[in-house]
Amino acid sequence: MNNQMFSQTHTQESALQTNKVLRNTYFLLSMTLLWSAVVAGVSMAMNLPRPGIIIMLVGFYGLLFLTEKNRNNNMGLVFTFLFTGFLGYTIGPILNMYIGAGMGDVILTALGGTALSFMAASAYALTTKRDLSFLNGVLMAGFVVLLIGMVANIFLQMPLLHLAMSGMFILFSTGAILLTTQSIIRGGETNYISATITLYVSIYNIFISLLSILGIMRDD
Repeated sequence: MNNQMFSQTHTQESALQTNKVLRNTYFLLSMTLLWSAVVAGVSMAMNLPRPGIIIMLVGFYGLLFLTEKNRNNNMGLVFTFLFTGFLGYTIGPILNMYIGAGMGDVILTALGGTALSFMAASAYALTTKRDLSFLNGVLMAGFVVLLIGMVANIFLQMPLLHLAMSGMFILFSTGAILLTTQSIIRGGETNYISATITLYVSIYNIFISLLSILGIMRDD
């Protein structure tokens, strides 16, 4: 009897912890997306230049490292907003480029496609009973392919390769959303800062990739 009561209590505590992580993750994600949108708007209004590859890499991986390193203390939130704010800044010059080319409708389409992709992936991960842990291996293989492709594209600058890479980024990021969301509800991911960063980067990649694909399709 005591064992049964202990088991029920432990299950309830686990469910409460899972719900807390999921709630905190979605709340922080919404705040970071709003913050990024504000920073992107300021970046556009000030017509800031697009950062070079060195600044982009140092800013992205440096702030990502600091965020993960401090994910268990209050500084983790500070670096989370610095990281997402930096990526918001990088979006501003890209959006100005599309607007300047008369492709403002492409931005709206990419936004809509990103929102639908995220909601569909999240809904599936939250409701399916299928174990999605197999995606770990798939995503690892996909990461290696993407890394090789990005290096190759730096030298080759081929539109078709860029288009293929954008499509792969969408698939990779969608898989990351599926895996992270299910990991939260099954108790595998217990840190809402790490979960938020993974989901944010996935959304960012889907949006940028959709912009690239739609822009190439429009550019006759």
